[in-house]
Amino acid sequence: MYTRFEKARIIGARALQISYGAPVLIDYPGDMLDPIDIAMLEYGKDLIPITVVRN
Repeated sequence: MYTRFEKARIIGARALQISYGAPVLIDYPGDMLDPIDIAMLEYGKDLIPITVVRN
């Protein structure tokens, strides 16, 4: 389980990757153009390849 801050950081980092042309890991509706929405869909399906390291 991630904190709300970790979740925001993960989604933001993934949205930035998508906006720079990284391949999208899910099928999404053609009318969905916002990278944040796409990243949120990926997060909801637990497909984002980002890990959190806690000390």
